[in-house]
Amino acid sequence: MALIVQKFGGTSVGNTERIQNVARRVAQYRAKGDQVVVVVSAMSGVTDKLIGLAKEITPLPDEREMDMLLATGEQQTIALVAIALQAQGQKAVSFTGAQAGIVTDGTHTKARIQNITPDEVHKALDEGNVVIVAGFQGRTRDGDITTLGRGGSDLSAIALAAALKADLCQIYTDVDGVYTADPRLVPAARKISEISYDEMLEMAGAGSKVMQLRSVEFAKKFNVVFEVRSSLNDNPGTIVKEETSSMEDVVVRGVSLDKNQAKVTVWSLPDQPGRAARIFNALSEATINVDMIVQNASHAGGNPATDLTFTVDKPDLTKAGKVLESLRTELGFREVSTDESIGKVSIVGVGMRSHSGVAARMFTVLAAEDVNIGLISTSEIKISVVIDLACGEKAMRALHKAFLE
Repeated sequence: MALIVQKFGGTSVGNTERIQNVARRVAQYRAKGDQVVVVVSAMSGVTDKLIGLAKEITPLPDEREMDMLLATGEQQTIALVAIALQAQGQKAVSFTGAQAGIVTDGTHTKARIQNITPDEVHKALDEGNVVIVAGFQGRTRDGDITTLGRGGSDLSAIALAAALKADLCQIYTDVDGVYTADPRLVPAARKISEISYDEMLEMAGAGSKVMQLRSVEFAKKFNVVFEVRSSLNDNPGTIVKEETSSMEDVVVRGVSLDKNQAKVTVWSLPDQPGRAARIFNALSEATINVDMIVQNASHAGGNPATDLTFTVDKPDLTKAGKVLESLRTELGFREVSTDESIGKVSIVGVGMRSHSGVAARMFTVLAAEDVNIGLISTSEIKISVVIDLACGEKAMRALHKAFLE
């Protein structure tokens, strides 16, 4: 008998027919004698609808109340999945994240898991139940409901698999696994059978929507091997695991396009020690993640100055603007400008560590497609560039053809 954690995303539970399909799939594992914990997201479109309702009232809703609101999406799904399993004659019980013992810090909308005490989950399993847990959410030690950020159900599943010492963790999505590129944008993209944690981390950070970045970090930290596979068929998926020597044979593992980035420029910031630190500390305190950063020399009234450019996630742009405007008088910069019409294209592969000329080839391919590069960021196994969003898909297809076809 195995203990299995299965996560189903919003598309997989997008309507009652698909919820019944999920229940049938889960029941098949239960019929083999396995214990099953199911982690689910809100039904597709529900979270966006809830966010839209809040923003009809105010463009910057209170984050605690947003957590209270958004957590209801997953609670609908867990009840419906439990009802579907019960209708098929299977014992099932639904738990919120808090009831499942997921304790987080107090950072609303982007909370981090601090501890999981799954005693009630074990008890329900021992009583013969399938346990359905609301992903994306937990509670603080004081009892406040929190959410884990976009894609947080992946993190819930990986963390529960680690806490429960599960024998298997399966992440079900609407695609067959991890692909060399988004198959909806690149028809030639192919499924990857195995990928390392580091490659998956970089692809998630580069905009791949298959897995949430923090969930892969958690899996790497606690060595949770997991499989990404489709809920719509029985095809084998992609195994995400620790790096093996054979993985270096492939120079580039995948190409990603992130359309969720926005560019912020602080113009004519006095070139004095501590000014940039003040800006990024304030953004950090507001839980705004900064990605790529570039600083260029400029002159303001003949005095040394810099233009500071960086990228943030689009949903954080309004909040970032308010933080920066609050610092204008203190720091003495001229103005702040923003640009949402950018995209980040990345190539990822552990083989890049031992192969030279990858960046040169990437830039040559983009030049041939007449794609201008705004910002560049590199790591040992990733090269990312910011470009005009209108050129994003063209650039992605050209890079995929050059490196992976």
